[in-house]
Amino acid sequence: MTEKIALTPKTHTTPPAKFSHGVKKGNILQVAGQVGFLPAEEGKPPTPAGPTLREQTLQTLANVKAILEEGGASWDDAMMIRVYLTDVDHFAEMNEIYDTYFEEQGLTQPAPARTTVYVGLPEGLLIEIDALAVLD
Repeated sequence: MTEKIALTPKTHTTPPAKFSHGVKKGNILQVAGQVGFLPAEEGKPPTPAGPTLREQTLQTLANVKAILEEGGASWDDAMMIRVYLTDVDHFAEMNEIYDTYFEEQGLTQPAPARTTVYVGLPEGLLIEIDALAVLD
């Protein structure tokens, strides 16, 4: 039986509840919902990358990528990405940021499947993203 491994990159704080930032079992890697917190600094509370959707989206994607890499994966291994927005009016801007980001990352085709939904997040947070990857 394959062992389940919790993934917490050095850039991330210990989760605030009983969950892992990422979990890998065999060739499956699930990244928990990530938000746009800047890399962790010891003794400091988590800090959002900024107040704008662009700042938070780019940091959120960087946080997801850090967990993928911690588990030996890349964006090309991502099968599914789920995006959670707090405001329906952010959809078009998020798509533009998302598309540009993945073009710059050199993501190969086909792109991962994606779902986008609207949710409530803690005050000041505008976006959350999770991902499911399958490694070769």
